[in-house]
Amino acid sequence: MRDHDTAPHRPGRRLTTKETAELLGVKPETVYAYVSRGLLSSRREPGGRVSTFEAGEVEALARRNRREAAGSPATGGELSVRTRLTLIEQDRYYYRGVDAVELAARHPYEEVAEWLWTGRPAPGATFTAPEATVAVARRAVDALSEHASAVDRLRVAAIAAAAEDPLRFDLSEEAVLHTARTLIPTLVAALPRVRYDHKDDGPLAHRLWGRLTGHPADDASLRVLDTALALLADHDLAASTLAVRVAASARAHAYAAVSAGLGVLEGPLHGAAGGLAHRMLLEVLDQGTAVPVIAEELRAGRRVPGLGHRLYTGEDPRARVLFELLERIPRAESALLAARDIVATTARHTPLHANVDLALAVFTVSCGMPASAAETIFAVARTAGWIAHALEEYGERPLRMRPSGHYVGPRPPRPLPE
Repeated sequence: MRDHDTAPHRPGRRLTTKETAELLGVKPETVYAYVSRGLLSSRREPGGRVSTFEAGEVEALARRNRREAAGSPATGGELSVRTRLTLIEQDRYYYRGVDAVELAARHPYEEVAEWLWTGRPAPGATFTAPEATVAVARRAVDALSEHASAVDRLRVAAIAAAAEDPLRFDLSEEAVLHTARTLIPTLVAALPRVRYDHKDDGPLAHRLWGRLTGHPADDASLRVLDTALALLADHDLAASTLAVRVAASARAHAYAAVSAGLGVLEGPLHGAAGGLAHRMLLEVLDQGTAVPVIAEELRAGRRVPGLGHRLYTGEDPRARVLFELLERIPRAESALLAARDIVATTARHTPLHANVDLALAVFTVSCGMPASAAETIFAVARTAGWIAHALEEYGERPLRMRPSGHYVGPRPPRPLPE
């Protein structure tokens, strides 16, 4: 048996970088990434140039990695993923330890995205898409059927941008960050314009506005849009984010990882919730009261969209801050009243708080946007978080997200079907 195979069982034994990488099943570069993230500690030997690692600590990390790949018994077999990005607890959430609501209130979306990616402040951060890439993405999107959804367009734009990037398989941090800073504005620029006199430059929220509504932009509404983008940038391991991490674990490039997230986002139980809340809100406004609308939802056995969240016992903090901003917009008053009517009416049956989908619905309805606008906002915003998770996953052991199937079918051998 090789020396490094037995090394972890010897007290005080220290491993070289090569031995550590082999034990963990990663590249030596990933070992140093573990050190930078505080998952391993290293020591430089006196008079030497190489770093060594305590064998017991390395073995403990290897065991954690194996548990994450198969599901930890302590969590009933559920997959648990270490992350330094978003923490949700006690009805608040944090980006890299910083209150996400406060961060979104003080910094534009681009700066919040940079914080998620690097953990460093980025005053004045801007995202710029190459003209050639935008042109290719627009042609691909324009070729779609008129029945294409907003997420269809974004997914096609991401694929077109990937095909235009011959270096897309470079998974180094610098390369992935470059992809992030160009892909997000490409997604926005590839969407069809609704307002043609709107300037196609400046902050990302300004560029997105002209693709969501024909109404003229005003500072208060742009502030809501930019804040919504920042608030929605990440939210721990939602279904789409888990899909991104699985893709990144298989070392799919960043464009493909984002495409995986977009594919899951289109499910009716995930990204489509804002559109459902939008339609419900319009119906309440048309009826003049929420009672018949909510009664129909309950009678059909459907969950009332825009209410409740499994991660918050109280009000969704994202909804709270958006409602506060919307109260400063006079044209949003009727939609806000309708939203409050929905919450109050539903409370007679089940007391549920408004979530971010209802807040987005108030915004999209009051700004003359289509029902699909909420999903577009969500997808563009969450792309930042998806790339942050992909970056984090690239530093982990490849293919670690490979749960074992629990076969419950008939036992072999069986005769061949005739």
